[in-house]
Amino acid sequence: MPDSKIAPIQTRSSTSKKCAPDFIYTIFIKATAEQVWNGLIDRELTKAYWGHYNQSDWKPGSRWDHVRSDGSGKIDTRGRIVEMDPPHKMVWSWAFDQEADLPEKLSRVTYELISLGPDTKLTVIHSELEPGSSMDIGVREGWPAVLSNLKSLLETGTVLSEELWPKS
Repeated sequence: MPDSKIAPIQTRSSTSKKCAPDFIYTIFIKATAEQVWNGLIDRELTKAYWGHYNQSDWKPGSRWDHVRSDGSGKIDTRGRIVEMDPPHKMVWSWAFDQEADLPEKLSRVTYELISLGPDTKLTVIHSELEPGSSMDIGVREGWPAVLSNLKSLLETGTVLSEELWPKS
């Protein structure tokens, strides 16, 4: 019997198209694994540090949307929930909204959380990216900022001062 925590979702690697090297980023956060987990999926928390909110029922196979928090309701990226093992691991497919039904455009994001007592080691692995694509470039520039903002919010209750950051 198949594991109900994992949904079979076709992404770029299933198409035999070349993939860029994985983007891997690890950050240590002074918050419990449950708090970090919630910070990745809670609507109000993601709005606070990401400028978007993540919307889903968080069940394997279900759709998730990355919706702008400016009130426009615009979905910039979306995908499917591939795997959920709270609060240790979750995997999502990921693509621009207009490309999310094309397996060759779907990358995969894996979140691995390791509890270190009151702290958490969070590793994000963004894999199966199209080499040199705007998504490939964007995630390599975006993840460090997003995860630093999550860390700041969970540790201090405030986000970083993004207005002075370079614009990509």
